[in-house]
Parts: sequence; structure tokens; C-alpha cells
Amino acid sequence: MKIEQTALPGVLMLTPRRFGDARGFFSESWNRRTLADAGLHLPDFVQDNHSFSQKPGTLRGLHYQAPPHAQGKLVRCGRGRLLDVAVDIRKGSPTYGRWIAEELTFENGRQLWIPPGFLHGFVTRAPETEILYKCTAYYAPESDGAVRWNSLGIDWGVSDPILSAKDAEAPAFDDFVSPFVWEGA
Repeated sequence: MKIEQTALPGVLMLTPRRFGDARGFFSESWNRRTLADAGLHLPDFVQDNHSFSQKPGTLRGLHYQAPPHAQGKLVRCGRGRLLDVAVDIRKGSPTYGRWIAEELTFENGRQLWIPPGFLHGFVTRAPETEILYKCTAYYAPESDGAVRWNSLGIDWGVSDPILSAKDAEAPAFDDFVSPFVWEGA
């Protein structure tokens, strides 16, 4: 497993090894011991989510779940192609308001670890895209929140995405009061 730090401290890119032959490939997408041996100790995962988007240009986000139900997510693409985005929303963080965007595809097998304290969103870049992600906390509707997708200057690669009403009506980042506080390095 290759583990790389992104430009946002704590947000990591994980690339599992693939073993291929004439039949296809085998890959271990998650192994706590392998990660621990590499010095990475992620929290326990309690829920797996599977999202399907029929059309390219489907944008979901930017979402968060507030404390005490804050979620970390390990995101991968099961089919298709997507641009996955994380935004630091920890008040006092040196990278507050900054974002990263990484392409996740079925072919590249990469996974993005997004810890609590970050917005998360993605836009599909291929038809019939599936997103699979592990969460460190159960879904809690009373802690669910969102920030408008186009209020941070993120280059999503689409100007008129397919959005839910909730995402289209989310508050702008400038009007957002974060429930997260940076606890230092």
C-alpha cells in the first residue's frame, strides 16, 4: 500500500497494490495491519456507503457531519471516474478554507482518506460512476451540513452540474460557521 500526504495535512492518498493476470486483478483495498505496519492508524470504520451516479457532471457536496458525530471517510471509485474534493474547515488551521482535488478512478484504484474537520464532495466524470466509502461515524441527520459547491473557487471541471436541491441551496462558504476547531499538528 502506497501512502502519500496531500497538500492538506491529514488528508492522505492511499494506493493499494494490484496483482493482475489474464483474468483481471486482485487488490486488498483495506487492511488495518498493513496500514499500521506503515505507521498509519486510522479510526475504526462503522459504516460503508455506496453511491451511484448515472450521468457525468453529477456533483454531490460539499458535505460534513458536525461533532459529536463527525465523520472521517475513506473514499474510492468502484466504477467510472470522479473528481474527489476535500476542504479544510477546522477553525484556526493554517490551511483553513484550502482545498485539494484528486481524480479517483476504477483503473487507478486510489483512495482518499478525509479525516473529520473537512468538507467532502465529488463530481462524476464518466457515466455510471460508483463511489464506495467507509465512515468512522454513523449517519446522524441532526449533524448533517453542507456548503455550496461553487463558493470556494474549486475547479470542478463543470459549469452546470447536476445537483440535489439540498446542495444547490446550501449556504456559501463566507456565510458558514464551522463547528470544527484545529487542535494543532
